[in-house]
Amino acid sequence: MNDVFLPHVARIVEVWDDTPDTKTFTLSLRDSKDFRFLPGQFLEVSVFGYGEAPFCIASSPTRPDTLQATVRRTGQLTDALHELGNGDEVGIRGPFGNGFDVEGARGKDLLFVGGGIGLPPLRSFIWNVLYERDHFGKVTILYGARTPTDLVYKDELKAWAKRSDVEFHVTVDRAEPGWTGNVGMVPVLFEKTALRPDSTLAYVCGPPIMIKFVVQDLFVRGFKDEAVISTLERMMQCGIGKCNHCAIGHRYVCRDGPVFNYKQIRELVE
Repeated sequence: MNDVFLPHVARIVEVWDDTPDTKTFTLSLRDSKDFRFLPGQFLEVSVFGYGEAPFCIASSPTRPDTLQATVRRTGQLTDALHELGNGDEVGIRGPFGNGFDVEGARGKDLLFVGGGIGLPPLRSFIWNVLYERDHFGKVTILYGARTPTDLVYKDELKAWAKRSDVEFHVTVDRAEPGWTGNVGMVPVLFEKTALRPDSTLAYVCGPPIMIKFVVQDLFVRGFKDEAVISTLERMMQCGIGKCNHCAIGHRYVCRDGPVFNYKQIRELVE
């Protein structure tokens, strides 16, 4: 896209409900056929008349015909977005940010740990990996949410659980009638898998409290700072490091991130 400040019009071609307050939107650009992105990058999505906000790209770059964003209802703009349906139009700017290092992950074992609405950016990378499955080692996906109702991509979770080339475990903080799976916060799932810290890259995304305990557990298990990768959330308004809203020290989350390993994160807060 030539003008980073000019939204391009995208048409909503499909919407589905993930949870009572979360929807996934499939978008089609009206005037750009060469949209390319990396897993982990984000878009600035505008609802005309309401404003603009950043959302991660939830679909895989291996499917360039599909552009998806998963949005939880949290305020005026997302309320307005949730009222839109097939055929309605929104504006998008981007993609912005650095994204996950797909090339650097090749040949490694990969551990994905997601919590709640933190799964969408990991989903983009997961499907990228599964599309090129032979280029990666063991793939483990651990996912948790508050309740079974709050799990996103429920059909995909079932599909991942059935794959012979993926180890998948899911848990919920609080069970509901009919739930027969794991109960407990995401770190309980570490007891169900064998990890090799020396050959594994761990990607963690979710609520801050979940990330805190997951990362602590990974370090106890021998993971190095550089091998633990997460995404930071800030008010990323411009997307190119000009407005200063997402600045942390000398770094801009929108431009230098949102993907950072823990060595970089420690340097940000020191």
